[in-house]
Amino acid sequence: MLAPVAWRTPPKHYGPWERVAGLLSDGLAARGVDVTLFATADSITTARLEAVAPHPYGEDPTMDGRVWEALHVAHAVSRSGGFDLVHNHLDWLPLAFTDSWRAPLVTTVHGFSGPGILPAYVAAASDYVAISDSDRSPLLTYVATVHHGIDLAEIDFDPVGGDDLVVLGRIHPDKGTADAIEIAARAERRLLICGIVQDERYFRESVLPLVDGERVLYLGSVGPAERSAVLGGAAALLHPIHFDEPFGLSVVEAMAAGTPVVAFARGSMPELIDDGVTGFAVPGVDEAVPALDRAAKLDRGTIRAVAERRFGVDRMVDEYLAVYEQILAR
Repeated sequence: MLAPVAWRTPPKHYGPWERVAGLLSDGLAARGVDVTLFATADSITTARLEAVAPHPYGEDPTMDGRVWEALHVAHAVSRSGGFDLVHNHLDWLPLAFTDSWRAPLVTTVHGFSGPGILPAYVAAASDYVAISDSDRSPLLTYVATVHHGIDLAEIDFDPVGGDDLVVLGRIHPDKGTADAIEIAARAERRLLICGIVQDERYFRESVLPLVDGERVLYLGSVGPAERSAVLGGAAALLHPIHFDEPFGLSVVEAMAAGTPVVAFARGSMPELIDDGVTGFAVPGVDEAVPALDRAAKLDRGTIRAVAERRFGVDRMVDEYLAVYEQILAR
């Protein structure tokens, strides 16, 4: 299992690719599969751990991420002859060396950062797994779509919720943080903003001036325990994205807490949200405001039950085992 090394596996705060790689590794190990996780040396796993990077380069400005990713991949390539299969969660870089891998390679496409990386995918000898049907590229052939799973034990179900709205994710124009502030203001509800600042200028110019500590609060990047409490205590999660979101872990984490989601209907959102059951996928700000009142009336127990059925980690492990068996049968 080849995880990224930008963050620890599992991440302390942000790190969705690392989180999925870690959950899958532990889930497979619990089934008796012999798994070796290639990740940072401070990673925590029930699988075997191999590492070159001592800690995440995302937490150490003295580390050049390009160098440590290359060393990380090179180490995994050198060890690949000892495995039945290599599962890549590290985007395009391992695909550039597919002639060197000594075991079949399967790559989970966690999202395309841009069309410029597609040549690495098109030319590589790898099977591909999409994380949503909406994220499939017409240039690639996929062996399956496997929705992410989450550890439901990490998210406490809150049958009551609260009055606040929450937006959780990278603070970036793509994620629509400023739109969330506008929606909350028009709905006359307090907004809690959680996430790492990925676009400093956007945060400084479009978000921070509106953070007043009363109606709009910025809580920073919240870890698993705090995330559970914040999501469970909310009336709804806002996800006003301005890009075609490949998946959206915060959306299914909110559902696991029993909290409905109001999202812009882009990317995977119509695929993840059962409209009128777990939330609403809407065209924009004008439609999001009235949708909040409808969302607050949805049954939180039903929302949790849907999350358990559709997005539990055991379901993800089952589906990846089927993918591995299909590839190895060839």
